[in-house]
Amino acid sequence: MNSCEKLLLENKAWASEMLDEDPDFFKNQAAEQAPDFFWIGCSDSRVPANEITNTEPGQIFVHRNVANMVVNTDLNLLSVLQYAVEVLKVKHVIVCGHYGCGGVKAAINNGSYGLLNKWLRNIKDVYRFHRNEIDMINNPEERLNKMIELNVQEQIHNLAKTSIIQRSWHKTQAPMLHGWVYGINDGILSEVIRMDYMHEIDPIYRFNKVDLDA
Repeated sequence: MNSCEKLLLENKAWASEMLDEDPDFFKNQAAEQAPDFFWIGCSDSRVPANEITNTEPGQIFVHRNVANMVVNTDLNLLSVLQYAVEVLKVKHVIVCGHYGCGGVKAAINNGSYGLLNKWLRNIKDVYRFHRNEIDMINNPEERLNKMIELNVQEQIHNLAKTSIIQRSWHKTQAPMLHGWVYGINDGILSEVIRMDYMHEIDPIYRFNKVDLDA
């Protein structure tokens, strides 16, 4: 039996277990989704949103990419964000990074990684913004972890700069934005930043309210 065949068998076992616990489980799942949370996480296989938050299918709407980035030219992310905020009406948007992130580690050295360079450039910008703070840390692991926390903070600010979030804040005062970091070594989530509709951002990034109403 190859590894993919094993996954299919595990799926059947899981589906059977769900039905044993709740005969209407899949009927309810098929009806609709109404999650309160939109999760922007890292693609790292060790950081699955549902498992580390102990939530059931249907409770968290998920988007994942390398190093949990919010990039203003990423139409994939922006499309999912718009759907989460304007259609699903999520109450919370979470950007979750993780300590030991390989994407962040690659971005803060001078290696070349082909196509990935274009993506990592966005993380290099985070380092440039916070260079003095990062360079004061001598321990390589602590320096990387601080960079990971700062990267999460910058992605929360990037969310606040989008017209999607600002329009929703203007109309409903939701969602709340949360920046978390997951500890792979201990399984614990820690919040590093929280932002709501009252948070001040640089005026140059604010859209005119009349345009948000349009």
